[in-house]
Amino acid sequence: MKSHKPDFTLLDHTADLGMTVRGHDPKDLFEGAARSMMQIMVNGRSPESTRTRKLSVMGEDPSDLMVRWLGEILYFFNGEREVVDDVQINSISDFHLEATLWVVPFDPGFHDILCEVKAVTYHQIEVAKKTRQWEATIIFDI
Repeated sequence: MKSHKPDFTLLDHTADLGMTVRGHDPKDLFEGAARSMMQIMVNGRSPESTRTRKLSVMGEDPSDLMVRWLGEILYFFNGEREVVDDVQINSISDFHLEATLWVVPFDPGFHDILCEVKAVTYHQIEVAKKTRQWEATIIFDI
């Protein structure tokens, strides 16, 4: 990923993988969650130029929005065989986000799969404003 390192912590969770992501605001939190997920899934950089994709996601609340957002990014990897190289949230509310993604085709000559994430789960999902920052707890089925 091109951007700054996301602020996240991996959580011990039986048969799954969890993480807590932190951000200054919802935009920073959702961007950091996407970057963190890709960082735990794939290593390596393709010399191929990135292309942009626009993405619009709806959710019932911030937690549902987070699961759907990460689920879409996971689909690009598992379904389209594209590595999301970077993300930018263009607009965000409690129920909707618009984003630009920079993607490259997955190339086993340049990319190593670190962890095979099957799904983003609703188990223990939480997106909330804490005292000084926003925080999300996310569990992945691996």
